[in-house]
Amino acid sequence: MKQSSGIRGGLYAVSEWISKFALTNLQWVLFNLPVALLLLSLLNIGDVRELWYLLPPLVLLLPFIFFPATTAMFAKARDWVRKDHKETADRSYLSYYKENYKNSMKAGIVLTLLWSVLAVDLYYFSTTSSLLMNLFLILGILLFVYTINTFSTLVHFDLKVGAALKKALMLTFVSPVLFLTVAISSGFILAVSLYIFPLIIPIFTGSIIAFLAFSAYYRLYLKLNNMENTV
Repeated sequence: MKQSSGIRGGLYAVSEWISKFALTNLQWVLFNLPVALLLLSLLNIGDVRELWYLLPPLVLLLPFIFFPATTAMFAKARDWVRKDHKETADRSYLSYYKENYKNSMKAGIVLTLLWSVLAVDLYYFSTTSSLLMNLFLILGILLFVYTINTFSTLVHFDLKVGAALKKALMLTFVSPVLFLTVAISSGFILAVSLYIFPLIIPIFTGSIIAFLAFSAYYRLYLKLNNMENTV
C-alpha cells in the first residue's frame, strides 16, 4: 500500500508540475497573441519586401506586449523555485502582469532598441563581412542571456528600471556558470522546440525556459548572499 501510495503521490506531483508549466505557458501565449501572429506571418512571407510591413508593428509591440507578458511568466517561475515562500503561492499570472507592467515595458523599450540595432547590424554584415557577422552573433548570445537575466532581476528585486538593467548586466558577466547555464539550457529548449517538437511551443517552451533560467539565477543570488553574510 505504501508503495502504491508513493507511486500515486509521485504521479500527482508530476501532473501538478505539468499543469503549472502548461497553464502559465498558455497564458503567456494568449497575452502574446498579436506578437505570435506577426511572427507566424514573418515565417510565411513570400516576398522580402513584406518584411518592411511586418517588422515595424512587431518592434513596436514588443515592449508593450511581449516584455510584460514574459516578466509575468518569470514571476510565476520565481514562485515555483522559491517553494519555501508560501505567501506568493496563490498569486495569479494576471496579478503579476499588472504589477510589473510599467517596469517591464520600460525595460522592454531599452532591450528592443538593443535587439533592433543588433538585427540591423547582422543583416548588413551578413553580405559584407563574415567576420563581423560572427562577432555580432556572439553579441547576440550575450544580449540573449542579458535579456533573460533582466526578466529574473525585474521579478526578484524591487528596483527602478535603470538599476535593474545595471544589476542584470553585472550578473550576466560576473558568473560564467550562470551565463553558460542560461545560454545552454535556453538554447537547448529552443532548439528542441523549433526543430524537433514545435507543438510544445504553446504549451511548455516559455515556462520551462523561465523556470530553468530563474533557478540558475536564484542559486547565484543565494551564493552571493551567503558570501556577504559571512564577510
